[in-house]
Amino acid sequence: MAEMKSGYIDYKGFKTYYEIYGERKDNGKKPLLILHGGPGDTHLYLLNYRDMADLYDRQIIFYDQIGCGKSNIPHQEDDFYDYDLWINEFFTVRDALGLDDFHLFGNSWGGMLATMCMLRDDTGVASMVVNGSPYNCQTWLSEANRLILYLPEEMQKAIAEAEAAGGDYSTPEREAAYMEYYRRHVVGCDPWPDFVQEAFKPENVGECFNVMQGASEFVMTGKMKDFNVLDQVKNLKVPTMLLSGTNDEATPFLIKEAYDAMPAGTEWVLVQGAAHIGNATHAKEYFEAVENFIERHE
Repeated sequence: MAEMKSGYIDYKGFKTYYEIYGERKDNGKKPLLILHGGPGDTHLYLLNYRDMADLYDRQIIFYDQIGCGKSNIPHQEDDFYDYDLWINEFFTVRDALGLDDFHLFGNSWGGMLATMCMLRDDTGVASMVVNGSPYNCQTWLSEANRLILYLPEEMQKAIAEAEAAGGDYSTPEREAAYMEYYRRHVVGCDPWPDFVQEAFKPENVGECFNVMQGASEFVMTGKMKDFNVLDQVKNLKVPTMLLSGTNDEATPFLIKEAYDAMPAGTEWVLVQGAAHIGNATHAKEYFEAVENFIERHE
């Protein structure tokens, strides 16, 4: 396995944690910087992308966004968390790691973050992969609630009861319904791979998830509820590929909405049978799709 180096970068009086796999070589292969989802998740559920360092002799870089994982911080008031917090963190990390010629990958919220960063300043970014990301959160919400309708009726009822109770999934019936949705549309398997289980441990998930999204996958009560950049993404200049799965909670309908708003030349790879964390079950297909795209933009 490629050598791993890690460290911290000063940011807003706290520390942003990063991991780097492999060396930056003079082989024409630009580094790939990977942004995780949430806000409030950690890089751990994307950790097997580190295998790309060995498979393709390419440096792979992760960081935990401020407020989660190894970049956890003490409790903050809600107004601490906003888009600019993580946008500015991205540019801080880019500069601190000397990333002046690289590729960018974002999963879910990470793709939203990557897109906002590229709309602000795409300096040094050769290409971008946006994996399972909504450009209109109201579409995300409506599609999630549509997918619920394909669950057994008793599970639909359990989820409705949980949401009416403020996102309380503590009963066996509610937990079973929630986990079935995750099996079908989020992780795509049961049991979860070890690195996904580790990522979703409570100590790794930041309070910012509730602030920005809400109590669960099926509500959008936080600051992201009005997120909509569909009218802005036509201004993207960086070559972009959309990546998603047929079973993804970021449904083909949602990704098609984004694709239609993107500049001409944008690509879309749809992986048969994959859910939201497609790398958990379809690693080969996801790695190949990413590498095949970014190596054309070296």
